[in-house]
Amino acid sequence: MGGNAVKKSIIVALVLVLFSVTSAPVRADAGGSPEEAKALAVKAAEFLKDKGPDQAFAAFTAKAAPWVDRDLYVFVYNEAGQAVAHGGNPALVGKSLIDLKDPTGRAFVRDIVAVTAPGWVEYQWRNPASNAVEPKTSYIIPVGTYRVGVGAYKK
Repeated sequence: MGGNAVKKSIIVALVLVLFSVTSAPVRADAGGSPEEAKALAVKAAEFLKDKGPDQAFAAFTAKAAPWVDRDLYVFVYNEAGQAVAHGGNPALVGKSLIDLKDPTGRAFVRDIVAVTAPGWVEYQWRNPASNAVEPKTSYIIPVGTYRVGVGAYKK
């Protein structure tokens, strides 16, 4: 297999892992709102600034309150698109997701790492509550060379 074929195989495998992550059943109406996602992202960015990367990334990846709330969780990418913290799927930490695409083909991690001021990134993702691909919006905050985010499914 050539280099591009191997890279594509790895990306496909990562997408399959992401889509197959199981979680506790969640009622369809029990998900967090975009406003709640933004508030959690702001709180996480402040925590990263105050505590530094080592403490913050460990806390965000622990999958525990206050950094996980229903279907809301904190994730952090570096500028190269490597996951350095991920409360939704700790197995992704250390992996480059720069070429990860949503089901429509949008390279949304590239969009996330391109953020230079706090704002929203829109994409499609599988909602574990409905098991359907749905519109998702993530509030992204640049903190130095990191991008702190929290996403919510649009209702």
